[in-house]
Amino acid sequence: MLCRYLTHPQIIVDPALDVPRWHLSDTGKARVAALAGSGALAGTTRIISSGETKALETAWPLAEALGLAVEVRPAMHENDRSATGFLPPREFEQVADRFFAAPEDSVRGWERAADAQGRILAEVTASLAQPCEGDVLFVGHGGVGTLLWCALAGVSISRVHDQGPGGGGNVFGFTWQPCAVLSAWQPMERLSA
Repeated sequence: MLCRYLTHPQIIVDPALDVPRWHLSDTGKARVAALAGSGALAGTTRIISSGETKALETAWPLAEALGLAVEVRPAMHENDRSATGFLPPREFEQVADRFFAAPEDSVRGWERAADAQGRILAEVTASLAQPCEGDVLFVGHGGVGTLLWCALAGVSISRVHDQGPGGGGNVFGFTWQPCAVLSAWQPMERLSA
């Protein structure tokens, strides 16, 4: 069984909406549509998604193309940043740097990185406890995805392992038993290359 963790691609940043309710941009939707039509996810028999709008808007077209339902796990959400709400990009990046650098601390009221890592790992563990034939696709977010990558790779939490700039739409593969990360983050388009 091959597992993949895919982050939602580009979004519409709308300060008037709560961040979990942000939508994919036209660019993000086009990238998802291209992946859905590529056949690159053939062999996937389960799609498990965060309940945030941008993740669901990524998962639904992929599931439809494969004839699957989306399993929604609300606790797969991005790290809880509701204490600050929307932050302008430069300020957000500064706070995100601190989030990864001090995983045992709550930075400006954000969920601690250590707690977010435990939460996403528990969700993946619970999901994969169910028998499955075929590949599994998790659809979520860059922050908790990076925390998951670090846990699966057995390395300390660090932003050096983050998906990097570009607005998301990246993926990494892993095996569960034995647990091993198969790659660093890659653009989703590499799946169909």
